[in-house]
Amino acid sequence: MPAVFEHPHVVRADEIDGLGHANNIAYVAWMQSAALAHSAAQGWPTEAYKELGAGWVVRRHEIDYLRPALAGERLVIRTWVASAHKVSSLRRFEIRRLDDDQILAKAATQWAFIDYTKGTPRRVPPEVAAAFDIVPDG
Repeated sequence: MPAVFEHPHVVRADEIDGLGHANNIAYVAWMQSAALAHSAAQGWPTEAYKELGAGWVVRRHEIDYLRPALAGERLVIRTWVASAHKVSSLRRFEIRRLDDDQILAKAATQWAFIDYTKGTPRRVPPEVAAAFDIVPDG
C-alpha cells in the first residue's frame, strides 16, 4: 500500500448544514473513516485491535477549513502517518475536491495508543508500528 492513503467520499445531503455546505462535524467523520480505512488496508482493521486488546484513540484534532464542500461533490481524503512515538502518532489529512483538485481542508489528529482494559497508554507494538510508513512533514 502507498504511504499516503486515498479514501473517496461523495458529500451527502445529510452532511449539509444550514449554510448550505458540509458541516464541520462531517469533516471529522471523513477523517475518522479515512484513518480506519487506511489502518484496515495496512492489515489492522478494528477487529485486529480488539484481539490485541489495545488500539488508537484521538487526543486532539486540528482542522484548517479552506473552502466549502457542497452536496454531491466528489472528494478524496488523503491521509498519512507523519510521526510515530512510543505511545502516540500524528496523522495528517488533506481533503480535496476531485472535480477541480482544490484543497478544501488540511488537518491533523494526534492519536494515543491505549490498553482497552486499563484505559491507559501502552507502547505501540512493533507489528503495528511496522504496518505504517512514516511520511515526515516537508
